[in-house]
Amino acid sequence: MIRHEGRVYRPPSEAESLILQATIGCSYNECSFCGMYRDKRFRVRKLEELCEEIDWAAEELGDVRKVFLADGDALVAKAAFLTTLLEKLRAAFPRLRRVSCYASPQSLAVRSVEEMASLRELGLTLYYLGIESGDDAVLARLSKGVDAAEMIRVGCKPAEAGVKLSTMILLGAGGRELSDAHARESARVVNAIAPRFVSTLVMTPVEQTPLWEQARNGAVDELAPIELARELRTFLAALELDGSVFRSNHASNYLALAGSLPRDRDRMVAALDAVLADPDHAAFRPEWSRGL
Repeated sequence: MIRHEGRVYRPPSEAESLILQATIGCSYNECSFCGMYRDKRFRVRKLEELCEEIDWAAEELGDVRKVFLADGDALVAKAAFLTTLLEKLRAAFPRLRRVSCYASPQSLAVRSVEEMASLRELGLTLYYLGIESGDDAVLARLSKGVDAAEMIRVGCKPAEAGVKLSTMILLGAGGRELSDAHARESARVVNAIAPRFVSTLVMTPVEQTPLWEQARNGAVDELAPIELARELRTFLAALELDGSVFRSNHASNYLALAGSLPRDRDRMVAALDAVLADPDHAAFRPEWSRGL
C-alpha cells in the first residue's frame, strides 16, 4: 500500500495523480509564510520502500497516468536516486504520461541542466516553483533564501532542459507599502523566466510560522480583497508572455481568473478594471470558502 507520513500537500492540478512521498518534508523549510513541513525532518526515503509502493499501485490501481513526487523538495534528491525511481515508474506504468514535483530555488540550484534533461527523458517533465515575489525586499521578508536575480537564474534552467515550469506568485506578500513594487517586480521576474504556467495565491498567515507570529503582533498588512484585485491587475498588465497559461483558481484567491497569455491578458485586465470600478458588486469568493 501507499504509505504517507504526516499531511501530504500537492498542487490543485495533481488531484488525480498518484502521490508518492519520495522525500519527507522540505530541505530548505525556512520560508516565513509556509507551515506545510514544519513538523517534519527532511529526509530522502529508501528506494526499497518506494519500489514496494509502486508495485502495490501497479497491481491495485492499474493504469496510472500521472505521478506527483512529494513532499516539498523531491528534486533535491540525488540524480541517481531520481533516475532509479523514474525507471521503476516507467516500467510499472506503461501509459504514464507525466511525473511532476515541487522545486525550490535551492533544489534548482543543485540540479544541472544536463541532469534535468536526463530526468525529463525518464518522465519528470513538470516542476512547480514558488517564485512568490520578484521584489528583493519582499523576498527577504519571506525568507526565500534568494534574491530576484538568483530566482531568474535558477528559474530559467528547466526551460533549457525542456522541462515545463509552473510558477506561483503570492499576492499581498508586500503589504500595502510594497504592493505596487511587488506586483511590477514579480511580473518582471516571471517575464524573464517565461514559465508555461503562472498562478497566484493570496498570502495567508498560518499557525506555527514566523508570519503567523508577525501577524499576531500587528506587523503584517493583510490586504483587503479590493487591494488584492488592484495588485493582481498591476501584475497581469505587466506580463509579457507568449504561450503561457494563467490561473488564479487556488482556494486562497478572492477572484478566479483564467486565460492564455498573451491572448486573454486584456480580457482579464478588463475584468479586474470592472471590479475596481464597482467593488460593491464584485463576485469576491466568500471567506468561508477560502482556504489553503
